[in-house]
Amino acid sequence: MNNNTIRQVVLLGALAIIGILAVQSYWVLKSWDIKEQEFHQTMNIALLNVAKDLAKINGNVLPTHNLINQRSSNYYVVNFNDEIDANLLEYYLQKEFEALALNVDFDYGIYDCSSDKIMYGGYVNLSNSDFIPTEKTDLPKYEGLDYYFGVRFPKKTSYVLGSMRVVVVFTILLILTVLFFMYAMFIILRQKRLSEMQKDFINNMTHEFKTPISTIKISSDVFLKDDHIKSDQRLSRYAQIIKDQNQRLNNQVEKVLQLARIESDSFKLNLEEVNLHHLIQKAVQSNELTVAEKHGDITCYFSGNPILLNADKLHLTNILHNLLDNAVKYCKDAPNIIVKTQDFENHYIVSVQDNGIGISKSQQGKVFNKFYRVPTGNVHNVKGFGLGLFYIKNICDAHGWKLEMDSEIGVGTTIQIKINKPKTIKDWSFPLKRFYNTLIGNSAG
Repeated sequence: MNNNTIRQVVLLGALAIIGILAVQSYWVLKSWDIKEQEFHQTMNIALLNVAKDLAKINGNVLPTHNLINQRSSNYYVVNFNDEIDANLLEYYLQKEFEALALNVDFDYGIYDCSSDKIMYGGYVNLSNSDFIPTEKTDLPKYEGLDYYFGVRFPKKTSYVLGSMRVVVVFTILLILTVLFFMYAMFIILRQKRLSEMQKDFINNMTHEFKTPISTIKISSDVFLKDDHIKSDQRLSRYAQIIKDQNQRLNNQVEKVLQLARIESDSFKLNLEEVNLHHLIQKAVQSNELTVAEKHGDITCYFSGNPILLNADKLHLTNILHNLLDNAVKYCKDAPNIIVKTQDFENHYIVSVQDNGIGISKSQQGKVFNKFYRVPTGNVHNVKGFGLGLFYIKNICDAHGWKLEMDSEIGVGTTIQIKINKPKTIKDWSFPLKRFYNTLIGNSAG
């Protein structure tokens, strides 16, 4: 995942989080307003019924206006044109609240004309909670009335929140989800930073290898050209081994550097017209000696006509060498390799088939990953870095080719490269002819 992709993911994630939090905040506030309105309406109904019950017992008439006043969010004052019995008031308040399922604690007070004060009536626990007020709190007066009582709800906020239980639960889940997303983004960014450090280390290490590799190559060439070395068969063989192994190491380093260029998006194909059959023949000739040493053989089946491709010659050659090298390495017995090209109407197919150890179905989707090797326990009879198939896949993707694998344990592996043919003017001959005939026909009509 490159830096631009990560920036886009972080930006889109941040915008999504802001949008989700904004919508959720709106609905929480909206739900709060609705629940408060419901509480206020229910409280007006309850207090009105209480006032009517008290007026019926006292035989008086209730005021026609300014009957119920809300002084604050949790304090109500009820106008009454007569003296109020505290015991009756508490009884009817509790009765009405229970009838309307208002299980909320309240305290009440009655205005005393003689002392010009609100006389504290008491605290009623309807929520079955363990809360008991330790001291009485005088309720505020309401000017302009002679007889009235006040009712206050100390736990009104917690009661409204309790009625929004579902909204609160989903809000908590949303917050946890956002926190998890932020943690995941933190982990991704940290892993990205560690991956970049690892990549820089590998790139620097491979560049540092280039100097000693070049020095060893020059030294081995000098040894091989020396007459004293040539006369000693043992020394000549050792010098050749040094050169061969140095070349093998150089190939691995070059492969790592090429992959680094691909991943940094600085990789560009050098496209030119190449003859696929000629490249295959050269690759086969380079591997014939290795195959012969293992008492195997390589067979080529080419399509009738030469296949000319617009491709990067160097990387296509590397692909062929990697496929043949894998076919030889992953074969326990004598390797029997078949290289085949097929010419279809819209595409070409290049396939390399071997009789090697094969790959299980569960592993076939992973072998094209970088540094991945099929698990073999602690035994690695075949040496490598797990870069060959990853390199092949990236080069095929860069060309727009399709890579397919068919493998079976103990039978062998076949890897196919599907190469689409470029469209030519002949591909449009029939539609153009039909358009021309239609145009002529319309003109004639």
